[in-house]
Amino acid sequence: MLFDSNYLTQDERNRYSRHILLDEIREKGQLKLKQASVLVVGAGGLGVPVLQYLVAAGVGKIGIVDDDVVEESNLQRQVLYSTAHIGKKKADVAAKNLFLLNPNIQYQSFLEKIHSDNAFEIVNDYNIIVDGTDNFPARYLLNDLCVKLDKTLVSGAIFKFEGQIGVFNHLMNDGKRSGTYRCLFPQAPSADDSPDCATTGVMGIVPGLIGMMQAAEVVKLITGVGKLLVNELLLIDIKENSYRNLSFHRDEKAAAKIKNEPLSSSEDYKFFCSSNEVVSYDIAEISSKELKRRIKAKEDFQLIDVREPSEHELINIGGELMPMNDIFFHTHKINKQKPVILYCKVGERSEWVIRQLQDKYGFNNLYNLKGGMRAFLADGN
Repeated sequence: MLFDSNYLTQDERNRYSRHILLDEIREKGQLKLKQASVLVVGAGGLGVPVLQYLVAAGVGKIGIVDDDVVEESNLQRQVLYSTAHIGKKKADVAAKNLFLLNPNIQYQSFLEKIHSDNAFEIVNDYNIIVDGTDNFPARYLLNDLCVKLDKTLVSGAIFKFEGQIGVFNHLMNDGKRSGTYRCLFPQAPSADDSPDCATTGVMGIVPGLIGMMQAAEVVKLITGVGKLLVNELLLIDIKENSYRNLSFHRDEKAAAKIKNEPLSSSEDYKFFCSSNEVVSYDIAEISSKELKRRIKAKEDFQLIDVREPSEHELINIGGELMPMNDIFFHTHKINKQKPVILYCKVGERSEWVIRQLQDKYGFNNLYNLKGGMRAFLADGN
């Protein structure tokens, strides 16, 4: 099939007629969609709905990056695949099924994992990059690539009943670019603090919802319609029907460093995201002895456990349970008028949470339990 991106055929006008009826899109906007190219990295829980809706919307060129095969456990949420596809390459199956949905699209499949050695070649030919991955090394790699190549990154992530969406490094009307993923998350959580859905589970509808919203941001980016999620992260909890926006700003120094330095190796990204090294951001600490003194003296403070419910139920030192992946939905429950002490197992998760609360929500009364609950329990005094 020959693709001419300079005009819409009559078949395309019929197919996209409900778009064209919209005053904000019309034929001009639909032509922009046809002329656009989008790379979707990850054809799993997030990537599947992104691909389905972008293809249905008429995005002219779609790239699919995934080296994985379809597994039976994928079918609970990755609705582009069926039982007959188990054991087959996702990117191949996705391209074939998407062609049946819309043959007017140019498809390109990459049956490989994206890494530092192949990333430039894969990403370079696409206008917009969609992150549908499930690991932090890939997220930071895609962020850094987009900064280097001046491309917009549409990122999504899921956890149990929750999800998040953001648009990073977008060129805005004032000629400046919006904040990057590193501006929001300068330090990756450790592997222990970032379990995937294979470990913790996920409600199958959540990636569908988040992926569709990623697709919506892409369509808005291309057509110029509506308000984009730039310099803010949308947090959604379907269990609580909670929607919150986390604002942040671009760190020009950090972006310039990414832009000017060579791209890190894939091993470096893995090390960065698994390192137990804690970066200091002027986090106030409190020792286990001091916390015990305050408890004994019945001083007025708030104690928060940021571990998971299963950990809290097994053993805890009191306080309110606000898991690190939920706490940003409940910042209104954190007291700003008295000292607030946060703890986890060894102090790393709670330090990361405090850093985010200070930087994004303006808290200045937070203390991290040094050494976490382990130190508290080991200190017999």
